[in-house]
Amino acid sequence: MELFALEHKKLWRGTGTRICVLLCFAYFVLYGGVLGYQWFLYGSEGDDPTRAYNHRFDGYCAIRDYKELAAGYGGVWTDETLPRMVKDYNDMGHPGFQNMADWTLALLYVDRLYPELEDPEQRFISMMYYVDPEELTDFYGRRQEYLEQALETRRQNGELTEDDVAMLLEMDSQVEKPWRYEWVTGWDHEVRSLAGMGAQLAPWLAVALAFTFSGERQSGASALLRAAKHGRRRLARAKVLSALAFSAEIYALIVGGSVALQFVYLGTDGWDLPIQYDDLLTVAPWNMLQAELYALAFSFLNVIGYAGLVMLLSALVKSNVLSVILSLAVVYGPGLLEDYLPRWARHALQLLPPASGGADIFACHVFHIFGKGIWSPYVLITVPVLIGLACLPLAVMCWSRRR
Repeated sequence: MELFALEHKKLWRGTGTRICVLLCFAYFVLYGGVLGYQWFLYGSEGDDPTRAYNHRFDGYCAIRDYKELAAGYGGVWTDETLPRMVKDYNDMGHPGFQNMADWTLALLYVDRLYPELEDPEQRFISMMYYVDPEELTDFYGRRQEYLEQALETRRQNGELTEDDVAMLLEMDSQVEKPWRYEWVTGWDHEVRSLAGMGAQLAPWLAVALAFTFSGERQSGASALLRAAKHGRRRLARAKVLSALAFSAEIYALIVGGSVALQFVYLGTDGWDLPIQYDDLLTVAPWNMLQAELYALAFSFLNVIGYAGLVMLLSALVKSNVLSVILSLAVVYGPGLLEDYLPRWARHALQLLPPASGGADIFACHVFHIFGKGIWSPYVLITVPVLIGLACLPLAVMCWSRRR
């Protein structure tokens, strides 16, 4: 325990670590959180469309306006909701799609579910401007046809099997209809943002942790003295535990701040909304609260898994620069290579921590492991962290044996 405390204190005392944590907090909590809620994400539309961020600094009040606007549709999404929303959009003089009101939902639904209503002569204009609201009928039937057609297309492309399609449709049958409706856009944005937090924190963790073992070979007098007293293996274990503790602490700092801001700006209204609103191909019978809890667990386990992988890379190489490069390559390499790899290789790369998929973790993706189809969220929340934890004993062994 004493050795762990010394290593943990040493990690936090590093100038690079402190700068990294400070910049990380400023970027995610102050800029992406406070300014995002109050200004460039949720602020109302400004008067100058030529500005990059054409929003006012009134996010808190604007969110209340968005909620009040959504509350006027009765609290339930029925077959009459979409036609009424399209009619209101045109009656209000086309308020635009840049703000966070739910007009973008109506735009998405009209485009996806009613493609036959598109006028080829007006293909460069949103259908919201000219479609007849009375033709937007049978919303849930259209959505079911859209889902089944998408699954059948994926089956024909070899992405899904018949058993996979049956499994996903069975999950979707458990979604309660009609859907409850309040202001959706903010909750959907926050759930997906939290789900991607593990991948977003990965570069910062790489900079802070990549020197854990490789750095000791360039300036390792203190490590040499402690290793002489306690043994290299015990010292390596202390370094690994210190890195995992640091990863959990920085995650708690950043995500804790983000969740606190969410309570201030969004409150708890909307936790019971289904997660099908933004992605019509989502089949999980979950509400926003369940999805957010999954997103928190998903991103935390990915942070831990990635920290374990960085530990192994740091123990394998002697150069600090190479250690950082390899750690960052794990983050950005799969995205650069995925267009040039077969499907099975792309799926395998998705399982490396930090696992990709923060934007579509609830979509209709299935991994086939030993011939059995498993829904992707179950795989993405377990396999990456298991890979990272498996790297830890290897990191201890590699560094403790190296002279």
